Amino acid sequence: MLVKTKAIVLRRIKYGDTSLIVNLFTEQAGLQSYMLKGVRSDKIKHQRTGLLQIASLLEVVAEHKPNRQLQQIKEFQPAYIYQSVQEEIVKNSIATFSVELLQKLLPKEENVADFFQFVYDFFILLDAAKNIDVGNFPLFFTIQCGKYLGYHVLGNYSEQTPYLNAIEGIFSSQSARFNSGLSDDDVKILGQLFQESDIQKVQGILLNASTRNRLLDWHIQFLQHHTQHLGVLRSLDILRAILH
Repeated sequence: MLVKTKAIVLRRIKYGDTSLIVNLFTEQAGLQSYMLKGVRSDKIKHQRTGLLQIASLLEVVAEHKPNRQLQQIKEFQPAYIYQSVQEEIVKNSIATFSVELLQKLLPKEENVADFFQFVYDFFILLDAAKNIDVGNFPLFFTIQCGKYLGYHVLGNYSEQTPYLNAIEGIFSSQSARFNSGLSDDDVKILGQLFQESDIQKVQGILLNASTRNRLLDWHIQFLQHHTQHLGVLRSLDILRAILH
């Protein structure tokens, strides 16, 4: 069956002397792996591999067959050409972190079209934003990933429920045994972030690097408690070093 779909590049691996295996998050078929035969075989084709950088946004025509581990790409072209994400180190670090998170959390071959559209729009907004405005992007992206993929924090912050429990994933009236060193203000800010789905409003929340790191660490640990797939995020240390 031929499928035409938007796609986001998550990973590319050299295969043999001339081919590539690429992992794509597709709008129509979720996470898929594809073989691109001969794409590195001559200068013109090699130039096209530049369209397959991590986080690239594509239009793809592919042949999908049931129970085949590697599907076949017939055609691909850019759906959107980045102006800054792949050149500016701050934005590229955020994109790399976001892609690694997707690789860890996405269910294979499951159609999650609403989530795809969120991720697609997120990368375009990242590309358009000024560097001084992207500090909260990784935290926003991580929280939204949890929401779309079913890892919800239940309840809301209030005077009656001022505590946050990472193991149970709930705001509580009782102090959590495991709170990752969050202060009262940290919990209040997380409560605000959990309720916000507009990245522009999240951009306006003033957080210093230390607070952002604490909140991001808490949410990653929350996800680690609730899924066995997350493990260690290798891009996190680089993100912290670059994003002040």
